[in-house]
Amino acid sequence: MDKQALFKKFVTFTSSVHQVTNDMTKDVQAEEVTPLQYKILEHLAICEAVTISAISECLHTSLPNTSRELRKLIEKQLCEKVPDLEDRRKQYIRLTMRGQAMMEEAFQRIESQFLKRIAQVSNEELKEVERALDLLQKKVFY
Repeated sequence: MDKQALFKKFVTFTSSVHQVTNDMTKDVQAEEVTPLQYKILEHLAICEAVTISAISECLHTSLPNTSRELRKLIEKQLCEKVPDLEDRRKQYIRLTMRGQAMMEEAFQRIESQFLKRIAQVSNEELKEVERALDLLQKKVFY
């Protein structure tokens, strides 16, 4: 196995994932949030309660910028801070009910676009895609 060729395929694949993700999400975010705020909400929807530093690290934004955007999202009542029960200095961020509803609506619209993309894919190919996604998640994106 040529691992360098495999790496090039991986880079091409991840670039395509970013492009498709951008295409599928650009029209689904609510007008009341910026693209960065949407990415934060999307991260919270998937990871549930996380620290500010974890959000900052995951989204490749500075801690002050992440804190500022979170403050705006908290003011819009889309997310909230929750203290750690064991370490009161530590705070987690999670979606509020309003934030959850917004993200559920966004995910429904993304799912609709996804279903259009796979409309012509056979059941056998869908099973193959599912196996490939499971394997990628287990071996590469853990």
